[in-house]
Amino acid sequence: MHENILRLVEHRIDLYNKHYQCDLNDIKIKRMKSRWGSCSRKGNLNFNARIGTLPDHLIDYIVVHELCHLKEMNHSRNFWKLVAETIPDHKNRRRELRQVTPHTLKYSPKKFD
Repeated sequence: MHENILRLVEHRIDLYNKHYQCDLNDIKIKRMKSRWGSCSRKGNLNFNARIGTLPDHLIDYIVVHELCHLKEMNHSRNFWKLVAETIPDHKNRRRELRQVTPHTLKYSPKKFD
């Protein structure tokens, strides 16, 4: 089941990383209770298994958010400038995403072929 979500996320990462040119180590899909994604200093990106239940524009926001953490490991002004390069309406998307919490979503991921 996680394979479909991994393919979806990898596709979005490939698309946005053409712009950001980040070095990635590994991408994993995990069951997380309260986070949509995370980034480690080793270049690992983790995404919530329920990301596939979200609308595409929110998936893109999460992917870009985590990609930008590979360059800025904080939420500084520089970080948000990076995010805005490809998601100019990131504030609206962030606000929308806060209305949805991972643990309340039913698990019915999108198919990605």
